[in-house]
Order: sequence, then C-alpha cells, then structure tokens
Amino acid sequence: MAIVYLSLGSNKGDRVGYIQQATSILDEIEGISLVRTSAFYESEPWECDTKNWFVNAMIEINTTLSPQDLLTTVNKVEAQLGRNREIEGHYGDRTLDIDIIFYDDEIVNDENLIIPHKFFHMRAFTLVPMLELAPNFVHPTLKKTVMQLHEELENPEMVFLYGTRVDV
Repeated sequence: MAIVYLSLGSNKGDRVGYIQQATSILDEIEGISLVRTSAFYESEPWECDTKNWFVNAMIEINTTLSPQDLLTTVNKVEAQLGRNREIEGHYGDRTLDIDIIFYDDEIVNDENLIIPHKFFHMRAFTLVPMLELAPNFVHPTLKKTVMQLHEELENPEMVFLYGTRVDV
C-alpha cells in the first residue's frame, strides 16, 4: 500500500462540510483507507481570481490505487460534491479541490498529473497542515523536509487555524 497525502480545499458554500464529506467518501472507497487528518485552516486565496478565503486540510491515506486511478477517483469525488471545472475554471471559486501532493516518494510527470505537486513547496496552505502530519517527510525532488520547506517559504499567504481568523 502506498502512503499518500492529499490536500483538500474549499472556498464556496459549506467549506468545512465539503471537506468533511470528501474525507468520508474517500474512506469508503475500495482501495483507500484514511489514516489521519490535519486540523482545518483558513487561508487567503493564492494565485486565484477570488476574494473568498479557503478552508484547507491535509489527509494521509493508504491506497492500493495507482496514481492515475487515484486522480480519477478524487476527480469523481470533487464532481460528486458539486465541482464543475468547466464553469469554475482552474483558479476560481470552488466547492472542493483535491490535490495529490505526495504518493510515497514516487515522482510522476504525466500530461495530467505531476507528483509531487509542483506548487506544494510554495504554498503555506499546504505546508502548514502537512507540518502536522509529517514534518520530517522528505520531498522526493527537492530533498528537503516539510519543515525546511516551510522555513524557507517566501511571502507566505495568511493561514489561520479554522475559527481563529479575525477579519483583516
């Protein structure tokens, strides 16, 4: 079984509810077993055409699915919970976004899937929840731990533990 880290985010509708539902659905899928979940965080939009803040979390799963099969599965879960990529665009408001961040220490560079996620190390909203789950995990291509990547982050977006943000 592969150990996989998935980033979940939502900035439209019941943000927390979408992430909770997605986590439950994923855990019920054959070949996927939920190991643990980070806390929920609120983060300002990163490279998005929106003013709506996101709720983000990181989950660790065990899976027997291949990286491509897992991508197909998470895309189906997104669609099941209202995600419409054609309407929402790549960086617009969305009910749910699930990204495969790491798949063991494998490197995948396909037309529709890049693992490790190419922006992971540039985003506080993925690094902060990952610090909870695996601060010493070594990025397969950058050869640095999650902790080191977090410490090196330049101009991080604001990330707050869910429910602690005071409007800025």
